Amino acid sequence: MAQAKTVQAKETASEPRPRERILATARDLFYRDGIRAVGVETIAAEAGTNKMTLYRNFGSKEELIAEYLRGEVAAVETHWDGLLALHAADPKALILAWLKDMGQLMTRPESRGCPMVNAAVEIPDADHPGRKVIEQHKSAMRDRLASACRKAGLAHPELLADQIHMLVEGAGVSLQSIGPEGPSHRLVRIVEGLLDAAGKAKRRR
Repeated sequence: MAQAKTVQAKETASEPRPRERILATARDLFYRDGIRAVGVETIAAEAGTNKMTLYRNFGSKEELIAEYLRGEVAAVETHWDGLLALHAADPKALILAWLKDMGQLMTRPESRGCPMVNAAVEIPDADHPGRKVIEQHKSAMRDRLASACRKAGLAHPELLADQIHMLVEGAGVSLQSIGPEGPSHRLVRIVEGLLDAAGKAKRRR
């Protein structure tokens, strides 16, 4: 009997807690079906819990959305930091490695583009907690690109960072409207041309 209780306790301990289940479920549903299309009832049911538990853990759907987006931000930042560690001495290689990985993510069969961009379209309210997460993240990523461009010794690093940022954002949207064989397929090649041109411009100075 004691052994059975121990096994049961271990199984219970290994199961994700309600908050984790709700967040994982929301992440999948929000990305697949859209934030506005998915209600809290559906999320709670799919997570094997109820609305009361969802609200106890997150307070509101808006806060659940914001927490979902914070998780997406953390994943992107962790990925960037990993690439930074690999390419600390070569910021140009860092940029290209990041773009290559972004391109691979975009062209997955289940991809619907950037989750942050998708959420931004669905959250027009500037005071929405999720909107603030998106804006801060996108601004921070643009700053990371500018820093890498400066360290690479490229001409007009701020302008170059803006160009790369807009190309990445546009590639995600293009993927949805044209498909994986459209402009998003040539994202890395396009940016390579920009980096080469910026390097040549810097050397001519």
